[in-house]
Amino acid sequence: MIALLLLLLAEGKALEQGLAHYRSREYAKAIEAFTRAAAVEKPDGARYRESVNLLALSYYLSGRYADALPWLEKARLAGQRSPELLHMLGASYLHAGKPEQAVRTFGEMYGVQAGSAAAYLITAQMMVRQEMEEEADKHLQRALALDARIPEAHYLLGELAVYRGQIETGIEEFRKEIALNPNFAPAYYKLGDAYTRREQWEEAVPYLQKSVWLSPTHSGPYILLGKAYLRKKDLLNAEGMLRRALQLDPGNHQTHYILGQTLMQAGKTEEGRKMLQRSQELRQ
Repeated sequence: MIALLLLLLAEGKALEQGLAHYRSREYAKAIEAFTRAAAVEKPDGARYRESVNLLALSYYLSGRYADALPWLEKARLAGQRSPELLHMLGASYLHAGKPEQAVRTFGEMYGVQAGSAAAYLITAQMMVRQEMEEEADKHLQRALALDARIPEAHYLLGELAVYRGQIETGIEEFRKEIALNPNFAPAYYKLGDAYTRREQWEEAVPYLQKSVWLSPTHSGPYILLGKAYLRKKDLLNAEGMLRRALQLDPGNHQTHYILGQTLMQAGKTEEGRKMLQRSQELRQ
């Protein structure tokens, strides 16, 4: 009898024990405690809902997506609708090979119609984050089939193409994005980047300039402009672009390296050497 009472008392404290382990990021122990708590708490009670929610979180943060999925679904049925939970549920559907459920979940998360072009676009972006490039490509094509003018679908297709080394396809997709979305600075930046990968510096410069003029606080286009001007032997413009890039991102080793090369070629040897040395320090 005493043993049974002690067991019931321990089970009643399972939620608190799980919380302690969860806060210490001891997810295996948290899972064990929350599983006990979910088994003994009343299904219509707040403690049960908290146990289910934290159990789902613990499985997800452990990378056990298949185990997290049924508990995430239970948490959703119990009334949980936070963006965090929906994101984890959508990602778990992706890992479980259930993309249509993921489309519905991400659609709900972002407040767009289920099965819409926007829902497929958002899901494709999430797939890219999960390194599911082939599936992302298919969902982007689906988004464009539903709405040929949806913004950023061609941009993502261009990024995927460049990632695969298909530079010409990437250039075509970025051009399509710009035609639909001419105020979108990243498309100009990535198009300029694609041309630099083919060492077509003259073609790259105008697109990188347009990116800078639309979004002057992003260091990436300045770095590529500096590199392009350096290749064109326009040392004055190269130095100016690279100094601006350093103002925006002082810890970028690549900027220090290219600026060091530029200064060395411009005869500013001492400062150039300091930049090259700083680049090496940052890489380490």
